[in-house]
Amino acid sequence: MRLTKPTLFTNVPVTCEERDLPGDLFNQLMKEDPSTVKGAETLMLGEMLTLPQNFGNIFLGETFSSYISVHNDSNQVVKDILVKADLQTSSQRLNLSASSAAVAELKPDCCIDDVIHHEVKEIGTHILVCAVSYTTQAGEKMYFRKFFKFQVLKPLDVKTKFYNAESDLSSVTDEVFLEAQIQNITTSPMFMEKVSLEPSIMYNVAELNTVNKAGESMSTFGSRTYLQPMDTRQYLYCLKPKQEFAEKAGVIKGVTVIGKLDIVWKTNLGERGRLQTSQLQRMAPGYGDVRLSLETIPDTVNLEEPFDITCKITNCSERTMDLILEMCNTNSIHWCGVSGRQLGKLHPSSSLHLALTLLSSVQGLQSVSGLRLTDTFLKRTYEYDDIAQVCVVSSEVKEES
Repeated sequence: MRLTKPTLFTNVPVTCEERDLPGDLFNQLMKEDPSTVKGAETLMLGEMLTLPQNFGNIFLGETFSSYISVHNDSNQVVKDILVKADLQTSSQRLNLSASSAAVAELKPDCCIDDVIHHEVKEIGTHILVCAVSYTTQAGEKMYFRKFFKFQVLKPLDVKTKFYNAESDLSSVTDEVFLEAQIQNITTSPMFMEKVSLEPSIMYNVAELNTVNKAGESMSTFGSRTYLQPMDTRQYLYCLKPKQEFAEKAGVIKGVTVIGKLDIVWKTNLGERGRLQTSQLQRMAPGYGDVRLSLETIPDTVNLEEPFDITCKITNCSERTMDLILEMCNTNSIHWCGVSGRQLGKLHPSSSLHLALTLLSSVQGLQSVSGLRLTDTFLKRTYEYDDIAQVCVVSSEVKEES
């Protein structure tokens, strides 16, 4: 017999209006019924608990518990009774018996009881195989088996999305935002006890699912984090590569392991379930042979007044480069300084910083463009446009503000 939590008793209220033939009889009977809620007798949900009437559903991540009883129906004493319980899945066979020792004897009308527990980790058909071997008084060895078949269902649908974003300009690393969409695909509400991201050794993680109110951290989903059937909820996390990994390689390339989601929920009367996803993988964005990133740039600049920016150039290739910097003016942005200057050799995974000066001749939101890097070894030119945007205002407007 499967051991599950009890459920709340439900009844079908039968009532009528006072002018009908039964009058107030039905209402009086419901008030006297011990299973109804006092003062709310017409509600279907009662206050009493009822034992499970069927096997019910078992979901991935929940704990399967079963009560096994071997009863001696004969009028003879049997000896050397061995009870074994195995769980057969599509990929493995698990021994769930609490003890492997044989019971010396079992008298008539007596029984051997055992309770087994197993955290379900596979979807699909499961077969509980109960095998019993014993010896009769005549010394004959007997053996029989019984099979109990049940299905394990999927409780949640989990989808993940990655968003690559440049981090703040003072940082040498890139941020990765992970959005986890979790949908309840069962037929009953779930209380989401915990949804967390366990990052790999390369990343630090910050959860973005709380807000600060009056100095207290509050969940963005409210105080009661219930997930109704077929409802979906989005969880957001921000990951940053650890300093040693980001600086060691210059940039993190190829497929990287982000981490895994740990989800804990409760259903019915506190039945607990837990799921861990497999390791989530992300394809790092490609930057080509040379990556140009901005370290510092002002938000707002004055019209026709020079302003400074700091660029970082990283060699993402596996060869040494000899670079020349060229600066091309656009209709609104003009570069100050000597174009075509030699930057020198840049080894693989190495970086260098450049301090550059510009001025804008047009007001409004202007795009910084026109940088060219040429590798003299391969005679290859790398063009960088729309590097960043600055707000250009008149100096008079800025003084008034």
